[in-house]
This record gives sequence, structure tokens and C-alpha cells, in this order.
Amino acid sequence: MKRDRIESSHERELFTAILALKTPDETRDFFYDLCTPAELEGLVDRWRVAQMLLQKTPYRKIAKDTKVSTATIVRVARFLNSGFGGYKTVMKRLGK
Repeated sequence: MKRDRIESSHERELFTAILALKTPDETRDFFYDLCTPAELEGLVDRWRVAQMLLQKTPYRKIAKDTKVSTATIVRVARFLNSGFGGYKTVMKRLGK
């Protein structure tokens, strides 16, 4: 997916703040403060879908197992395959 990245100074500050977190517990606490429960659930769902897609899990099984809509699964797949490479970078670093 080729798009110009539009980055504000506030967005950069947020990403820098996330990089300052040192443990999963610190990160969890930050995201619990930052996000509503629904927003966090959406992020967790997308992360789980991305992992399942990389394991070549069929869309219907992903939808059944995660209760995520097929539209969300397709969206995650599109970014996984032709987005900015964020999913793949993190997956590679985590050895997934």
C-alpha cells in the first residue's frame, strides 16, 4: 500500500512515548490509560488476526475462533501483505 505518511509532531511524541516503555506490564498500563476497552480490544483482535494469517489460517476459521468480522480480517490481510510493513517487522523481531 503506497501512501504518503503524514506524521504530526504529536503523533511522533506518542510513538516515542511507546518506545520509552520497558516492560509488558508498563506497556499494558499505558495502553489501559490511553485506550477505551473497545479500542484496546480492537487492537488485540487485529494483532491476533495478523498472527493467524501468517500461519495461513483460513479466513472462516479466524472469524469463528476470534469473533472478528471478515471485513476486519480482509483489512488486516491487506495491510499485512501490502501495508507499511509494521506487522512483518514486529513478527520477525518476535520470531513469529
